[in-house]
Amino acid sequence: MLTCGVLLLVFYWKPQWRVWANCNPCPLQEADTVLLRTTDEFQRYTRKKVICLYLATLKFPISKNPEEPLVADRHSVINHAVLKPELKLRYIQVRKISLLEDSNSCYDIHHTFGRGLTSEEQEVRRLVCGPNAIEVEIQPIWKLLIKQVLNPFYVFQAFTLTLWLSQGYIEYSVAIIILSIISIVLSVYDLRQQSVKLHNLVEDHNKVQVTVMVKDKGLQKLESHLLVPGDTLILPGKTSLPCDAILIDGSCVVTEGMLTGESIPVTKTPLPYTENTVAWKSHSLEDYRKHVLFCGTELIQVKPSGQGPVRAVVLQTGYNTAKGDLVRSILYPRPLNFKLYNDAFKFIVFLAFLGIVGFFYALGVYMYHGVSPRDTATMALLLLTVTVPPVLPAALTTGIVYAQKRLKKKKIFCISPQRINMCGQINLVCFDKTGTLTEDGLDLWGTVPTADNCFQEVNSFASGKVLPWGPLCAAMTSCHSLILLNGTIQGDPLDLKMFEGTAWIMEDCDADYRTFGMPGSNIIIKPGPKASWSPVEAIAILRQFPFSSSLQRMSVVAQVAGEDHFHVYMKGAPEMLAKFCKSETVPKNFPQELRKYTIQGFRVIAFAHKGLKMKKLSDVENIAREKVESDLTFLGLLIMENRLKKESKSVLKELHEACIRTVMITGDNLQTAITVAKNSEMIPGGSQVILVEAKEPEDLVPASVTWQLVENQENGPEKNETCVNIGNSSVLDGARGSCYHFAMSGKSYQVIFQHFNSLLPKILVNGTIFARMSPGQKSSLIEEFQKLNYYVGMCGDGANDCGALKMAHAGISLSEQEASVASPFTSKIANIACVPHLIREGRAALVSSFGVFKYLTMYGIIQLIGTSLLYWQLQLFGNYQYLMQDVAITLMVCLTMSSTHAYPKLAPYRPAGQLLSPPLLLSVFLNTCFTCIVQICAFLYVKQQPWYCEVYRYSKCFLDNQSNFSMNVSLERNGTENATLVPGSVLSFESTTLWPLTTINCITAAFIFSKGKPFRKPIYTNYIFSFLLISALGLTVFILFSDFQDIYRGMEFIPTLASWRVSILVAAITQFCVAFLVEDFILQNRKLWLWIKKEFGFYSKSQYRHWQKTLAEDSTWPPTNRTDYSGDGEYGFYINRGYESPEEIPKAKLGLEGQTTEQHFWTRL
Repeated sequence: MLTCGVLLLVFYWKPQWRVWANCNPCPLQEADTVLLRTTDEFQRYTRKKVICLYLATLKFPISKNPEEPLVADRHSVINHAVLKPELKLRYIQVRKISLLEDSNSCYDIHHTFGRGLTSEEQEVRRLVCGPNAIEVEIQPIWKLLIKQVLNPFYVFQAFTLTLWLSQGYIEYSVAIIILSIISIVLSVYDLRQQSVKLHNLVEDHNKVQVTVMVKDKGLQKLESHLLVPGDTLILPGKTSLPCDAILIDGSCVVTEGMLTGESIPVTKTPLPYTENTVAWKSHSLEDYRKHVLFCGTELIQVKPSGQGPVRAVVLQTGYNTAKGDLVRSILYPRPLNFKLYNDAFKFIVFLAFLGIVGFFYALGVYMYHGVSPRDTATMALLLLTVTVPPVLPAALTTGIVYAQKRLKKKKIFCISPQRINMCGQINLVCFDKTGTLTEDGLDLWGTVPTADNCFQEVNSFASGKVLPWGPLCAAMTSCHSLILLNGTIQGDPLDLKMFEGTAWIMEDCDADYRTFGMPGSNIIIKPGPKASWSPVEAIAILRQFPFSSSLQRMSVVAQVAGEDHFHVYMKGAPEMLAKFCKSETVPKNFPQELRKYTIQGFRVIAFAHKGLKMKKLSDVENIAREKVESDLTFLGLLIMENRLKKESKSVLKELHEACIRTVMITGDNLQTAITVAKNSEMIPGGSQVILVEAKEPEDLVPASVTWQLVENQENGPEKNETCVNIGNSSVLDGARGSCYHFAMSGKSYQVIFQHFNSLLPKILVNGTIFARMSPGQKSSLIEEFQKLNYYVGMCGDGANDCGALKMAHAGISLSEQEASVASPFTSKIANIACVPHLIREGRAALVSSFGVFKYLTMYGIIQLIGTSLLYWQLQLFGNYQYLMQDVAITLMVCLTMSSTHAYPKLAPYRPAGQLLSPPLLLSVFLNTCFTCIVQICAFLYVKQQPWYCEVYRYSKCFLDNQSNFSMNVSLERNGTENATLVPGSVLSFESTTLWPLTTINCITAAFIFSKGKPFRKPIYTNYIFSFLLISALGLTVFILFSDFQDIYRGMEFIPTLASWRVSILVAAITQFCVAFLVEDFILQNRKLWLWIKKEFGFYSKSQYRHWQKTLAEDSTWPPTNRTDYSGDGEYGFYINRGYESPEEIPKAKLGLEGQTTEQHFWTRL
């Protein structure tokens, strides 16, 4: 009450202050309020009330015995969280406990949940876990309005406008009020539309009818929002999954477009029924996702196992699901830590400080002259509000709006407009390969079969010959994840292309095939009309072990018609597949043959086979993947061609010329990635490539990293072969600097991250190729680049790049699927040409924001100086004088200054990224000095003129001498006398002199700060802005030299001699020329600033710059053709400070801190 609501407003902005003011610290068990703080660099606070949940409200009795569990799942946190005997659960509403614990083993999931939950346990879980709903509240418009209005800037704006209205400054106040209302309404409309779209996106999720199995009661139908973790779902057929679930019986085919961005059918297999106690995720290692049906994915086909319907156990519900995570990432995106926004706040604080100085200056002047306290306070507050322009938020937003509109015309859409400015700082762009740099589809080039441990002649597809029958052909027909849906073969494009190359066809199993002893409900493959002769009539695919990017392989169990035994076929990355084959079946020249094709940029897939000695189909259904994928016979290679997109090379060249680093992050083969990088000129000709291969520690040998130099050797006129140099040189000879590029696989990246953490920044500074990267590793790599202070862009097709797209400062998805909704930018044109477009617009928007900020700062300072000078004699500018500056110039100029288009060519450097930089601060400071000098000189010089008199003191003298002026304007004595009576009068020679100077100063400042090239087109191409500037200047000069009585009365001017008016114009032009020359030839002179930095030893504080400088001076870097080992210590401990906290490191390890992290193993021996 005493603070008139100001304290409540402060507590709204700073919830931590409210907690500190109203609460006392206490143990968590006794807390009524909890203050949460994020652990990131923003350290945001949230206040949460502790809520109590009483299980006694349930309709059935619950045991109060502490020894008796509430739910059957012994791992469940519910058993530990409920307080007995009170049956009370204390919680804060952050995230519901809506998942099964990962500590459950495969046996636990099958045994505990396989037959469903009891009705009582369902009720307990519903009460504790809450509904299975992804609820996106459509907030009422009044709530959104209040949130917008309570923004600190709008609160200050409301105070300013109230004060101005009370002083009769109505026109400009109304204009700002209208502009603010439009801005707030548009913001509320956008928020409301986004909320509605997101609500509609998830609404259907909460209205799915499902069938669950209830223990001792059978099947029961219910709404999906009643599902709880542990429920057993019956999957009938085509439907949308309302939760995350673990498949425990039968198999399914789903489309995971919502997760991966690719609407390709994916086969899911049941969780194995094993009796070990290993956690179910650990049992399946990185491939656990093959058993999980994710929320939001479409179930398109189910295959019962023959033991009953297809069943799945609910794993996660609500916002804990995959779809919930996607929605949460849209609702609560990662905050932007952009220097511009932090500096902008500091600048506004500085302007507010200037206003406070002006406030005390006005208090002193008016109190000295004995003015009434009320008038003194009013005039002091008016000066306080001058420095922070109320048009600032709208002006800063317009640049982003214009950029967003231009991007939309180029088919680039943005869901996070604030990131557009950040795009102007991008200096590193990561690209996915397949579907991004190269074409989506693959063309078959040929097969290389093996026989007698040797590679045979290539079977080329280009010749038009049909693929001959053989073990490799059988593998190609069988080893895939294709399905038959409504008579159409669907699946992964690679599998589809491979299968089409065999000329075989796919059918559903019918009675005819069952006569051969083949099981029903399986897909049958048989030769097509155009296929080569085959002794096999049909092949049935019995079981699939799906492909995953982490495992880099897939396998199937198949049966040939008429045979009573089974076959295993496997395909995958050649390096990976060779590990599962008998060594005697892998040709000795396998590495050379593989390299022969990968260096030409081909996509290479290897195949293997073995017979499975089993008689029963039930044995096949229960066999472990490890048993299937062992002791195989190597069959050969499939060579597929992946062409570069026509835009890729030119775009990469444009980025290279703009000094923007480009990096490839792909899941493909390392050698193929290197070749594509060279063909696309991501790695320029003449540059050296160093392969970095790291190995995990084994027995007594510590983790190691090997550096191998790759050299190009010409073998004939059209063929390049890449060889590994095995010479003695351990350091790259010749010019070093940026002419070398590191290339590594995901496995090596993981080892270096874990065991050579201090080495990682050195590699990343020149790392260009990262191959065989899993989705998680892609995200991790982006984060590591950001730690080096790179501004990172990521461009991918959305398939397995979603995490990286969200992590990057500017993620650009080339997919229109739902998964890419969380990506800040989406391009409808599926090539990388969108990247330079986005960077250009980002640079233009950033420069525009800087220009507008500088202009509005100067505008506030210009008005502060002019008004302060008039305050010295208890005067101020008239309402129409202010109105001319505020509306006709500042408002119009600010709304159009940012509409200048981006310059078509990317400059080889970025615009400044922070407001508090020497050029910008000097610009504001020097322009302030010029303004001070001109206005003070004019203020003092006008008093020295022979015709000058102090109008408000000597009105009679002024009227008697009117005949001396160029125009005989009759001014009424009453008007002049009124001006002498009220402090804050307008009519004076000082205001008549200062107004044209300040007005022309505002116009010229707008021109000077609207810099064009190299980031924006020239100012004259912005027709509206140029027209407004010329019009405003023409109007000001017209008012200055006009001799019309109505203009003088309206603007509250006093006529002066023509020579004096010419002097005013000359002073204004002189100030413009000096300011323009200083700004353009000194402050914007990049070469001058680079020379100053060099002479005075100023260096960039960016981590990557520091490492570049350090490594350039290091004669031992980059290493080549050598192996380094991690410090293994006395007892073989491997310490990574990034992975372990000091508490987790045994004392034996801590004694090793003085040793180097990397040293040569043989030296220590």
